[in-house]
Amino acid sequence: MSARRTTGGSRFLYDSFDAASARIEANERVAEERWAALDRRLSLIDAALERLERRLWLGVYGVAAFLLAQGAEALIGAAIR
Repeated sequence: MSARRTTGGSRFLYDSFDAASARIEANERVAEERWAALDRRLSLIDAALERLERRLWLGVYGVAAFLLAQGAEALIGAAIR
């Protein structure tokens, strides 16, 4: 039998605690959470950029439509005179 079984008591009195591996595991968990948060923020930024790009193209098409309408109005006005 082991010393732990014969004397009784807590296993923490006899089993060694590996602080280095516990610290490494904690750092790995923190790093994983940070990467997950970074990934979430980057996806939010990407979605915002896509919305901005759609708005920008809508503005470009609006200006082009306005200029075409003005040109068509000028041609119609010149044809009537």
